[in-house]
Amino acid sequence: MKKLLTAALAASLVSMPTYAAAPPFQTPAPIAFMQDMNSGAILYAKQPDKRMPPASLAKMMTVYVAFGLIKKGDLKLDQKFTVRPETWEKWHGPQAGSTMFLSPNEKVSVANLLSGIITVSGNDACVVLAQGIAGTEDAFTSLMNQKAKELGMTNSYFGTANGWPDNDRTYVTARDLAKLAEATIRDYPKLYKEFYAKPDFTWGKTASGEPITQGNRDPLLGHVDGADGLKTGHTEEAGFGVTGSAEQNGRRIVMVMAGIDTYNNRIKESVRFMDWGFRAWKDKPIVAKGKHVADADVQMGSSSTVGLVAPDNLVVTIPNGVTPDMTAKVVYQGPVKAPIKAGQHIADLVVDVPGTGTQTLPLVAEKDVGKAGFFGRAWAGLMSLFG
Repeated sequence: MKKLLTAALAASLVSMPTYAAAPPFQTPAPIAFMQDMNSGAILYAKQPDKRMPPASLAKMMTVYVAFGLIKKGDLKLDQKFTVRPETWEKWHGPQAGSTMFLSPNEKVSVANLLSGIITVSGNDACVVLAQGIAGTEDAFTSLMNQKAKELGMTNSYFGTANGWPDNDRTYVTARDLAKLAEATIRDYPKLYKEFYAKPDFTWGKTASGEPITQGNRDPLLGHVDGADGLKTGHTEEAGFGVTGSAEQNGRRIVMVMAGIDTYNNRIKESVRFMDWGFRAWKDKPIVAKGKHVADADVQMGSSSTVGLVAPDNLVVTIPNGVTPDMTAKVVYQGPVKAPIKAGQHIADLVVDVPGTGTQTLPLVAEKDVGKAGFFGRAWAGLMSLFG
């Protein structure tokens, strides 16, 4: 049964009641989505669930799968994969789109392949990495779709490792791409920092033997303070798209734009969008890390209740320049069945922000609660007979 509790801190959220209208933003981009990572608040949504071809934005999932294997120790950054001649044949030359300029039978480290994918969007690097990890690209896309399911990307499917057009078999949505970006930053912060903000990458040689250096196509890098990723994409069917993120003064935003008509307009609109996200909104702290918020009922436990605390400093995102009249409630599915581990996510603090909807923040168990002993279970069973 879902339990609702009026949070004790609700009164502290109320200060100078003001209607908090969402700050206006207009863009010619057909699809746009923005979310504050600290609070989870959705700041802007324009066709966020419309299915679309991802182009090279699909490579974010290829990288996410690789990062997971690296973290588990199943893949090493210095491990090398060989470029199969048939892979080189398909993925070189002008007809192959963006490339890392690999050579047939060349042995390339995972670290360099990741840079070739993230920094210069190499279609060849993507396929070589996929084949090296899973044997075939098809087998690798199964891993991609498994991860998509785990992340709750319910409106996405990957038929290729690099997002190359495949008769609409591969599709994503802006909301799902934002989930993928947030998961990358949250789950693999060290690898994200190491690979996603490189300004350029050098690999391969020209016909005259000169090294080939390609710049990072991310339009936010160097244009928005704190920008550090993620990925661009472009095909004729998809238009110009970008998934980006930046952090300023501890506040991180993730944004997606897609279907933009030109390369230059992608730069212009994505920078303008991110600037708006930081300028028009602010994060308001509401609960300090470790603060006790409420108690949840426990079923068959050594204690009948467990404290609910903030796992981190919790914030809500509100329009800049106003202090809206906010209320909060604690929601959980309960009573919560024992055993419970300290730090286990068992409830949410749902904050209503007039004009911008609700924002849901996690609450965790304050301490361990073990299972009740025999007499405790018997007593609980007896009490349940009387409702």
